[in-house]
Amino acid sequence: MVIFPGGTGVSGLEVYGWEAADGCHGGSPHLHTACTEGYVVVAGQGELQTLTPAGYTCVPLRPGTVAWFTPGTVHRAVNHGGLRVLVVMQNAGLPEAGDAVLTFPPEVLGDADAYRTAATLDPGDPEGSARRRRDLAVAGFQILRDHLTRGDPEPLFDLYRQAAELVRPQAAAWRDIVAAGPAAALAATSRQIDALVAGDGGHLREAEVRKLDAPAPEDRAFGMCGRLETYRLA
Repeated sequence: MVIFPGGTGVSGLEVYGWEAADGCHGGSPHLHTACTEGYVVVAGQGELQTLTPAGYTCVPLRPGTVAWFTPGTVHRAVNHGGLRVLVVMQNAGLPEAGDAVLTFPPEVLGDADAYRTAATLDPGDPEGSARRRRDLAVAGFQILRDHLTRGDPEPLFDLYRQAAELVRPQAAAWRDIVAAGPAAALAATSRQIDALVAGDGGHLREAEVRKLDAPAPEDRAFGMCGRLETYRLA
């Protein structure tokens, strides 16, 4: 099996242009519990709004910008016009397995069934339910941002505790995903270096090229931040 570099995931993202209650156009604020995520901006203009214990920040996004953020960073992609991003995700497969947690209000985050209901899209109305999910996440985001700007990080720490509890039932299974992806890529590189130190370049004879085309427009999913073109790399 040929693993994509580093066991990462790659998706094309067209950030939602939907207006939220605060006048910003964009997607659903959320965090990742075990993955670092990177944005490579390929078109348009926008900003990345983030919340961490250090406070609220806003990173301008324009073509050529590369921004990345570690687990626990609450992030919200805001579209100022035509914003398209190439998303590079650590630990390919983990976000799809539940690594991401949306910033719903505390009463929803504290009830696993209520959270699952609010986070799940309605197959009969994917766009409408994606909008409702976004609006609920923005409501929670605003609470967090307001407290942080007043110097109070406790609601953010509460979110971290609730997020850890939400993902706890499935977290053990993530070890297999990491073992098959980034850990396997690291092990393969270690073997190749050992071989080269010994003067053995036999693995170079296994050289090959792989290619995937972009998914068809009708196959783009309604993701948390926008319409997704997910490349199935494994």
